[in-house]
Amino acid sequence: MGYGGVVRALVVVGVVLTLAAVVSGPRASEGGADARSQSDSSFRLAVLTRGLDSPVGLAATPSEPRRLYVVEQRGTVRIVQNGRLRPGVFLDLRGRVVSGGEQGLLGLAFDPRYARNRFVYVNFTDRDGHTRIVRFRTNGVRALPRTARLLLRVEQPFANHNGGHLAFGPDGRLWIGLGDGGSGGDPRGYAQNMGSPLGKMLRLDVRRPGSAPEIVGLGLRNPWRYSFDRATGHLYIGDVGQGAVEEVNVTPRSELSRLQNYGWNLYEGSRRYSGGEPGPGRLVFPVFEYGHDRGCSVTGGVVYRGRARPGERGRYLVGDYCSGTVWSLRVADGQARDVRVEPFRVPSLTSFGEDAAGEVYATSHDGVVFRLS
Repeated sequence: MGYGGVVRALVVVGVVLTLAAVVSGPRASEGGADARSQSDSSFRLAVLTRGLDSPVGLAATPSEPRRLYVVEQRGTVRIVQNGRLRPGVFLDLRGRVVSGGEQGLLGLAFDPRYARNRFVYVNFTDRDGHTRIVRFRTNGVRALPRTARLLLRVEQPFANHNGGHLAFGPDGRLWIGLGDGGSGGDPRGYAQNMGSPLGKMLRLDVRRPGSAPEIVGLGLRNPWRYSFDRATGHLYIGDVGQGAVEEVNVTPRSELSRLQNYGWNLYEGSRRYSGGEPGPGRLVFPVFEYGHDRGCSVTGGVVYRGRARPGERGRYLVGDYCSGTVWSLRVADGQARDVRVEPFRVPSLTSFGEDAAGEVYATSHDGVVFRLS
């Protein structure tokens, strides 16, 4: 999964790369003035709730400010209300999902008009191992199984690199991140091939029934968690590396309608990986990357826009599944600035998420939801 491919993690975690944070230009520092007093500026980590089954995602909707919806890899969605895990499930797809390794129920997004239409969207690997994007209607208490509507099905040649995240962009469309199809090194060249949906960022106009998804990004290896800054509309993508580099790419809102090429498999991070010429689109290099001396599988995060830490607004949080390290940084002029290692670790970090107010949470594969404040 984006959270690592545990077998791959065990193999590559010993690879050492001296990069800590590299930008398209001067290197961002984690020392000196950037390493300000942690007591003055760092986020804090607190347990919100325990007892979940392999959580891999978290979502919320503005119409329900006291609720968080937690995605469990096995195929269920649970509700955390007022900080407590409610009994029962909001959605149960265990009969439709193959779960384990990098497969399962991987993503959940609420329609921007959820308060009126009650639509939710999920991304999962079906019993044949292929990706399905399905819409459900809810009654406000749980999703209704009989309302399922298939929006997209993508065949997966291997069991890894499924991507799996879903997010609505500032354009009101559903953005769907897909990995390169799996195995290692993109052996079939899907990521740079515009004839394949694999290794792509797609967007789908859910207001137009039957409409085809549009490719808006290519050259992705395994986009494990991406988000739109709720203040600026900029897109932040955590893309899991091959054997050496984990990366974060940023696309400004002004570029979202223009085809972006994130480089894989010609580049792993900012380093050349293989020969050849890139496919179409504006070639994008990471604003932040780190080597496998710091972790082994990036978990993309969110830009903090909450109220609890006003001095931290605008900082992007990102972490690593294997090491549990969490960084925060600011992006300005296409570069990572003020990069900071936060004074805590999140074991088996699978996802970040926001509540309706913009406060940030993190999920651990060990069954815990944390609040960052």
